Amino acid sequence: MANLREVNLNRLVVFVAVVHAKSLTGAAARLGMAKTMVSTHVQRLEAELGVSLLTRTTRSLNLTEAGRRFYDAARDILRATETAIDEIASDNAALRGTLRVSAPVDYGALVVAPALVALRRAHPQLGIQLLSDDRYVDLVAENIDVAIRLGKLADSSYRSIRVGSFVCWPVASPEFVAEHGPVRKPEDLARLPLIAASALRRPLTFDLVNSHGVKKHIRCRSAIAANTAPACRAATLAGGGFAVLTDFSIGADINAGRLVRLLPGWQTPTADIRAVFPPSDRISAKALALGQMLRQANDL
Repeated sequence: MANLREVNLNRLVVFVAVVHAKSLTGAAARLGMAKTMVSTHVQRLEAELGVSLLTRTTRSLNLTEAGRRFYDAARDILRATETAIDEIASDNAALRGTLRVSAPVDYGALVVAPALVALRRAHPQLGIQLLSDDRYVDLVAENIDVAIRLGKLADSSYRSIRVGSFVCWPVASPEFVAEHGPVRKPEDLARLPLIAASALRRPLTFDLVNSHGVKKHIRCRSAIAANTAPACRAATLAGGGFAVLTDFSIGADINAGRLVRLLPGWQTPTADIRAVFPPSDRISAKALALGQMLRQANDL
């Protein structure tokens, strides 16, 4: 049976990185070391523990049953260590370590990335990894410190803070409007081809409200479906259909006349933008710092 003194605990970092990256090559890139060194660390860790942690083929790398149990424990150990480091760092008013952030593609590029640059200017010893994806990521499995989520939270058990809000507008290119004619009421949208966001749970339906609180539920037919908001915007700019896009992502397009609002008196109900944190006894100082910076950026 392995003795703690016989195990090089630095190899836990390498092993967890391999599991997260799902490849030796990906882990090597993330850790900034040679692939052969990553492989050597994993092999030596298995030798020190006396068990096989991974099964390797030419195309895949998977955890054994023992590997899964050890990964869960190793991940918790590293999280606890990072929390301890954060506590020391917060005492010294300097953030260190690595901050892993998940955010939607468009909001991540337009709002989160500039906030992260400002955060690192204030804390030069802080490393940052931004993962932009319009799917919901598993914060625990992917070792995320903070995820920026738009709209209703899929898992309300996670702790979160409100960092902003948004609405969506039905928009189209001027050429599209000239071809299909003006939209006079919400129901008219149902006859138009929609650029649908396939990442949404219900990409073909949406609610609109006006200033009097009147709500309309609209169901459309899809012309094009895309899995990222920037792709939906690009297809809309090209005249492929109308789309219901976030105000923060198309405000400049509206002002420049590249897109027009089809129903200026209508929009989707206001929804929250929240910073979501993985379950833990304490939110890390670096994750909380990003949340507070985003709140300031949105004048909250």
